[in-house]
Amino acid sequence: MFGFTGAVVILLLALIAATIKILKEYQRGVILTLGRYTGTKGPGLIIVIPGVQSMIRVDLRTVVMDVPSQDVISRDNVSVKVNAVVYFRVVEPAKAVLQVEHYYEAISQVAQTTLRSVLGQHELDEMLTERDKLNQDIQLILDEQTDPWGVKVTNVEIKHVDLDESMIRAIAQQAEAERSRRAKVIHAQGEMQAAEKLGEAAEILARQPQAMQLRYLQTLIEVAGEKNSTIVFPLPMDLIVPLMKKLEAD
Repeated sequence: MFGFTGAVVILLLALIAATIKILKEYQRGVILTLGRYTGTKGPGLIIVIPGVQSMIRVDLRTVVMDVPSQDVISRDNVSVKVNAVVYFRVVEPAKAVLQVEHYYEAISQVAQTTLRSVLGQHELDEMLTERDKLNQDIQLILDEQTDPWGVKVTNVEIKHVDLDESMIRAIAQQAEAERSRRAKVIHAQGEMQAAEKLGEAAEILARQPQAMQLRYLQTLIEVAGEKNSTIVFPLPMDLIVPLMKKLEAD
């Protein structure tokens, strides 16, 4: 008698456990009655009729999915390895269950193909300098493709763009050549500006001989202040020319 009663109690407990489901705040339950979709329930206490109804739990929290490293050939024929991170969440649990078999695996495959497709349309420099734009382009494409599955792709971030050693050396040489070019341009611009200023100074001194004499005397003072034992300086032409004319007249 006790064995029969115990079996009944165990059966009732199992029936209650199969009937009563508790869903957390971030969970929803997709209910199928005799194989047909009859609604989405949760969170809280859910009653499911055993043998007639079944419930599939769906998590509504944001999922962080790491996209495996992909071999990408850029538009300028450079081979690189790129990986990324995709952030998404389920917004319509019924579609996530009924429209695709395994939405996580499906999103992973779509993310890999989209990553290769989008980056293959850009050059290497754009991959390195315009990541924000590329992230946005990939996010929009993924969001459009996963919308029928009830999934919202909120963000995409390209993590790494890996180059081989030969390409890294080539980029370093290019950067060094660019820095050398800029230095030469700056030096040439400085020389040109100095020449322009010297030309302007020469014109001013030519118009005002007194200024030339003052500059001449200032130069002598500067030379004398350097503690030189011997100072050699030219005579002004204004003194020599009258003497030469007088000698010619004699």
